[in-house]
Amino acid sequence: MIVIPDDEPAVMSVSAAYSRLSGHEVRLYTSRPSDPEDLLRRIQDADVVINIRSTSRFTDSVLRRCPKLRLISIWGTGVDHVDLTAASALGIRVASTPGVSATAVAEHTIALMMALARGLPQIDREVREGRWPRGMGRQLFGKTLGLIGAGAIGREVARIGKGIGMKVIGWTFHPTGDIAEWVSLEDVFRRADVVSVHVRQSRETVGMIRREHFQLMQPHAIFINTARGPIVCERDLLDALQSNRLAGAGLDVFEREPLPADSPFFRMNNIVLTPHAAGLTPEATEAGLEMAIDNALTFLTAKPT
Repeated sequence: MIVIPDDEPAVMSVSAAYSRLSGHEVRLYTSRPSDPEDLLRRIQDADVVINIRSTSRFTDSVLRRCPKLRLISIWGTGVDHVDLTAASALGIRVASTPGVSATAVAEHTIALMMALARGLPQIDREVREGRWPRGMGRQLFGKTLGLIGAGAIGREVARIGKGIGMKVIGWTFHPTGDIAEWVSLEDVFRRADVVSVHVRQSRETVGMIRREHFQLMQPHAIFINTARGPIVCERDLLDALQSNRLAGAGLDVFEREPLPADSPFFRMNNIVLTPHAAGLTPEATEAGLEMAIDNALTFLTAKPT
């Protein structure tokens, strides 16, 4: 049995890719599990889970009570919501869809950079209010783009950045190739006019960007995060923005999602906020769902009977 436990809001059930599951026993839920026990009830009899939302957390406790489960096929690149150690010990494979949203996320990253550099949200508000602001934005041509991480998304951001005339420097765990001038993590923060985060969330990266890094940034610099919220110490970022230690931030991801109603981010004018949506284009969504289904069907076809 294939179980899709969390198609809310609906992407799988309304996709063209979903028809490929016809002929298989499929159980699809159109709401998200309310808690771990609810998730367990939904997937306890599954051989394969196709996971849509990272809010479904596949903990050791949940996985140990799914005796038939052999594959979790994730729509997306992040696997931080799966206990990989427990899955491995239980013989449960975990597959994802790397690279399919790289262009979408990279374009969103560049859009956040441009919106901040030109002050577009504030200018838009003022024009709508009947004003005609004459303040000048900043151009990105000739500026230095600093990458933290250089996977598929980071490489695409580098390509687009170079295309608009930016100099690209970067730090990554395993630097290869010439997409950037490789420098230390600290030098990315010291030298870049725009710092953009593209590492995966893992034990190594949770909380890796913090106060000491923001203190290295130039006061005119912009910080972008379209990776994962917990990679950045949010309190330290807020302090840096409130003290004008850096000029602005473009954020698609947060420590807590959705943002709580009392989030201090809402009261700040030097931030552009989007709702963890950088990879959500029709093109990337359909390609990712196709790959997630491919992973499931390939596994079932190859699985010994």
